Amino acid sequence: MFGLFRSSAARIPPQEAVQRHARGELTVIDVRDISEIRASGTAAGGLHVPLMRLAMVADPRHPDHLPELDPSRPVALFCAAGGRSQAGCEMLAKLGYAQVYNIGGFGDWCAGGGKVAR
Repeated sequence: MFGLFRSSAARIPPQEAVQRHARGELTVIDVRDISEIRASGTAAGGLHVPLMRLAMVADPRHPDHLPELDPSRPVALFCAAGGRSQAGCEMLAKLGYAQVYNIGGFGDWCAGGGKVAR
């Protein structure tokens, strides 16, 4: 079980993620469920892709692929506490995304100065 959470995705300091996202250098993905988004909001300007859909919409070969997700572009994920975002990072790495970062939880995004959309 612990092999699922190998740390191939680096943790990115939340403040750095916020700054890079603001400059357009980083795609931010919230992998929490919609009920969590409704309760707290999400990263302004980021994407909301529940973890269960991430593999489909991130795969350029899949018919449901989101064009905003480009394997050559840096991405950073967050969830509630960091576990699901780490699993999402592993998925993206297996799909060929070269630069994948784990922000941790939504609280980390907020503590780093990230704007919230409700």
